[in-house]
Amino acid sequence: MDDDGHLSRSEARGVRYARELEGHLTWLDSFTGAALGVLAVASGIYTFLGVSSLLDDTGALSFFAAMAYSVAVSVGIFVFWSYLMRLLPAVRTAAARMGLFLSMILGSCAIIAMSSWLNAAALAGAAAVEQHMATTVQEYQSALEQANAIAVSAQGLERDVARVRQSFEDLSEQEATGQLSGFAGEGAVFRLLRQKSDELRALEEQIAGQQPLVDQAFEEGNAILSRMRALTVERGAVDPRSVLFSEEAVRLANIITRLRQLSVAPLVVRAANDLQRSVVLPELDGSTAETRQGQSATMNSVLTVLGQRADTLRQAAEAVTALPPPADTTYTPISTADAVILYAGNFVPSWAGAIAIDLLPAVLVLIVAITQSAIRSGREGAATEDLMTLAELRSAVRALRDVERSMEQDHEPPRRTIAAVDTGRPAE
Repeated sequence: MDDDGHLSRSEARGVRYARELEGHLTWLDSFTGAALGVLAVASGIYTFLGVSSLLDDTGALSFFAAMAYSVAVSVGIFVFWSYLMRLLPAVRTAAARMGLFLSMILGSCAIIAMSSWLNAAALAGAAAVEQHMATTVQEYQSALEQANAIAVSAQGLERDVARVRQSFEDLSEQEATGQLSGFAGEGAVFRLLRQKSDELRALEEQIAGQQPLVDQAFEEGNAILSRMRALTVERGAVDPRSVLFSEEAVRLANIITRLRQLSVAPLVVRAANDLQRSVVLPELDGSTAETRQGQSATMNSVLTVLGQRADTLRQAAEAVTALPPPADTTYTPISTADAVILYAGNFVPSWAGAIAIDLLPAVLVLIVAITQSAIRSGREGAATEDLMTLAELRSAVRALRDVERSMEQDHEPPRRTIAAVDTGRPAE
């Protein structure tokens, strides 16, 4: 402002700039309240849907409970942002601004806690439950394949058993021709070799009998997995599909347990231990002492070979039993809200939309606060009379004239009529 009390050119521009911003704010204020109401109502509707998915009962009481909660959320959001829209741009001190800003952060966290996660449940709840079902299918598939791999590896022990059995049969044929003990015939050594080969043959047949059961269980498990995958992507409400999915999951868990029980590796381990320990030595039947001595020496050699074969067979079976078992997988039905939280990383757009519909007014609050700060900056240095518009100046002039007229009336002496002066009576 110059010495004559007039505004400088820059100050005049600042005043015009402030008046222009005030005009914009006046126009925006005409529908800002309605916009906040629409956002609050929209958030309340999605909150109602989210709350309804959490309530087990579908009666009238649950409906009114969900409705009351959603209405409370809508009112709370509208009132909270209305307060901030008016107060935060109006305060001028740094302490007041910081306090209201912290209040806005605290209130935003409260809104997310009471509304946004329910909005996300309404937006992506069904998809999150389907994601949970798909993840469970993958876990069950891994468990089924691992259980089948262990069972198939155990079935492979049949070849090891057959190899050991064949070796004992070959030794028995050699003994029958006298190539072992030096005495041909089916004596004590021959009977010992045949005894062990018969035991291994029975074990081999038992293992072979398990193969059809393993194949059948694996086929049934794959069929159940196919039905579970179909339920995951099937159209329609997710709750009925989740119930059917649970039933199929129970059947598949039984199949996996059956496959684990069909593994013959523990049986082979026990058979290998018995192969060496449960040896019934036949009576030496040589006709001479020299023959019996030869049979005894041959039996000792056979027992040594028997121990070596048993150790080899036991080690092969223990390698199968040492394989890590399939992880215990259990399908637990969850609500849409829990599924959205559990798989939040897979539904970032839904979470962003659910939070944005509640916290979008925060951007409006900041915009208004910045605009009000710009208006105050434009008015800085200007006197009050310089900030008045022509309409305001006219109103001020009229008001001043009214005040002056009132003051003149108050100071004007009271007038008496001629009759009042002559009679001495007070004027009417």
